[in-house]
Amino acid sequence: MYSVACLMLAITLVLACQSESSRLPILGPRNGVQTRVVEGKTITDTVYHQIPDFAFASQYGDTVTAKNFTGKIYIADFFFTTCPTICPKMTMEMRKLYQKFKEDPQVMFLSHSIDPKRDSVGRLREYATDLGVYGQKQWYFVTGDRKEIFDIGQNAYFVSAKEDSDEPGGLLHSGAFIVVDPQRRIRGIYDGTKDEVVGEVSEAIELLKKEN
Repeated sequence: MYSVACLMLAITLVLACQSESSRLPILGPRNGVQTRVVEGKTITDTVYHQIPDFAFASQYGDTVTAKNFTGKIYIADFFFTTCPTICPKMTMEMRKLYQKFKEDPQVMFLSHSIDPKRDSVGRLREYATDLGVYGQKQWYFVTGDRKEIFDIGQNAYFVSAKEDSDEPGGLLHSGAFIVVDPQRRIRGIYDGTKDEVVGEVSEAIELLKKEN
């Protein structure tokens, strides 16, 4: 498994090497190479880690899959509605990003609840409504099998998402905002508890738009 510690080291090294570049790094392990023929020439491409297919229930009661984000830039995070620690700050910063990009068809948001026992579809609907984001299918709040949510958090997005009896609420999750490109590759991981995260993620989104 590609550990969080290894990922963060990779991020640091890549950013150090690309500090003068206007292109965001592609984060995560490389999964080999593939070849293709274009106009008679053989081209070898690196196969990068991608967010795998998934299926979770949203606040609208429908099933959200990777297809909902086809061709989109999206920002993902992990939370739970009764979180007494970092979630309120994260949600406030994510809402600022939503307000900034809510008219932009290229950008979407995906918040995974790690407490599906309490965060039912109805509860997520109330939560989204209270935030003023219900009705527009641009920011999805999703719930589902806890094991699957923990697994995609830790093994696909490379952030913490697990049970921890020592934590308030009995759950531990990262405060990260993960920026994913239209090819479902991780292009940035940002601290969603910091005031500057809105500017950092906004800049990342604009850079990705120039790529596509």
